[in-house]
Amino acid sequence: MIDRRTALAGVVTMFGAGLFAPIARAAGAAQASRVPVISDGPPSTAVFTPDQRALVTALSERIIPTTDTPGAIAAGVPMFIEKLLADWGVPDDRKPILAGLDAVEARSLKDYKVSAAKATPEQQDALLTLAMNGQIAGGKDFFEAMRQMVITGYYTSEIGITQEREYLPVPGEYNGAFPYSQVNKVYSA
Repeated sequence: MIDRRTALAGVVTMFGAGLFAPIARAAGAAQASRVPVISDGPPSTAVFTPDQRALVTALSERIIPTTDTPGAIAAGVPMFIEKLLADWGVPDDRKPILAGLDAVEARSLKDYKVSAAKATPEQQDALLTLAMNGQIAGGKDFFEAMRQMVITGYYTSEIGITQEREYLPVPGEYNGAFPYSQVNKVYSA
């Protein structure tokens, strides 16, 4: 069975040179050791305020929502993000995330008169789009780092590895005529 350490080591190739620094540090440690680098449990120190934590939770679920498979919340992505920033991030790594959360919150209050964590999913999608397009102060840096952390947290979780994808340590037989219509999942190894 694949574990988070093994999956995390493979993340480097997914994002390449633009990998967010705390993910790169954790992935490097995962490649160098056989012990889990991001274990279950709370972060070593709180990074977010309760309001920021609620917003990270809401935005994580908008990036990878629950569909026919569990979404980011079910996979524990919000806790993963805070743990990653607490245990593998330095203060400069946290600045664009915290500033981005504050900017998204301010924009939500301005545009929708409601906290971003309590905004509708459509409003949250609009806020993420504004951040992605750089229409919120520091939005591009925030969005790219947030997206990477959500994807990494999800696809290194048990849910991401076993329910969204199907882990096959040995790919099995080759069938060059396999009908594409019968492909159910993307396989990772």
